[in-house]
Amino acid sequence: MEDPRHLPAFSIIRSAHALILFDHFIAELQKIGLVSIHPHKTMISIANAHKPVAYITQAGKNFIHVVFPFKQRYDDNLCFQRIQEVSGRHTIYHHFRMLNKEDINDEVRKFMRIAYAGSRVGGNKTNKGGESKT
Repeated sequence: MEDPRHLPAFSIIRSAHALILFDHFIAELQKIGLVSIHPHKTMISIANAHKPVAYITQAGKNFIHVVFPFKQRYDDNLCFQRIQEVSGRHTIYHHFRMLNKEDINDEVRKFMRIAYAGSRVGGNKTNKGGESKT
């Protein structure tokens, strides 16, 4: 795969720290499964073979803002700063702000697995640990 940092749309990531966070986030997602990176004018979408798993919607000097699309609300958590339901859509957006590599803890990894598994065509059900049921 071409180095995504050389793509023009990655200009939303302007600081070295944000790029380190982005690289770490992608590396953590790749531990779950293969992902592809799709730069857009104002954001970056990250997808598995079927659907988007997450979106990078902002990158500041010291953070990246990640949005996970889920089919249901996950209110009982400490990692999402906002949960947004958009009327007319069957997707609920969960907003996570990453300031340090350590922000990807076990709770965030659980939601990353849910987003990855839930993005498969047909949507596998997940248990409380975030693992796919087959």
